[in-house]
Amino acid sequence: MPVTDEAIEKIKEMIVGGELRPGTRLPKEADLAERLGLSRNSLREAVKALSLIRVLDVRQGDGTYVTSLEPGLLLEALGFVVDFHQDDTVLEFLEVRRVLETHAAGVAARVMPDEEIARLRAVLDSLPADAGLDELIANDLEFHRTLAAGAGNTVLCSLLEGLSGPTVRARIWRGLTEEGAVARTVEQHRAICDAIAARRPELAQAWATVHLAGVEQWLRDTLGSADSALPPMPCAPDPGAKD
Repeated sequence: MPVTDEAIEKIKEMIVGGELRPGTRLPKEADLAERLGLSRNSLREAVKALSLIRVLDVRQGDGTYVTSLEPGLLLEALGFVVDFHQDDTVLEFLEVRRVLETHAAGVAARVMPDEEIARLRAVLDSLPADAGLDELIANDLEFHRTLAAGAGNTVLCSLLEGLSGPTVRARIWRGLTEEGAVARTVEQHRAICDAIAARRPELAQAWATVHLAGVEQWLRDTLGSADSALPPMPCAPDPGAKD
């Protein structure tokens, strides 16, 4: 095992074993290196790696602390990893997202509080009739984020947030190239929301499947074309630019 990996594993053991708890400050570098039988360089590299994946928080002039270790924090790196994939692997991420979000829609129909359902509907109602593509994407993200939260599972919610990288890119290109995609998206969002409000889990899952499978099929067709790769993300519009 490489020395840095060994150092990471030893710090992980301290956290998993309860010796270092969320919010705990790590011992001084020299003391911890000696205690773990590591060089200070190896320990430093391990701390750097663990801080990148949000396990540790390095505070200049204060010390290094174990983070909250909340799922949302630790899974932030998932979106970063997902965005590297622009070939057929994107379809695998989308398949996983479809399975998870379809489940989330069914659970939300059973347990989502009425006030949160009202908030979900308010997200849909906030979209202007003449919304541009950037407004549609923002509204789409907020809808799916609120739906996932309605399932009451923070890990599920964080996983879906991390998987949104390729799906955002897919939605953008679908909106740019496929006629009727915007109207279809709005209609399907409302159908999902209506099924959740009616407390009909099977119907909510069915509409979620239709909605997500549509994006997936569009992307499958796109990747099957001559380029065989998802087009690069278009530049975001300058909010200060004038028409």
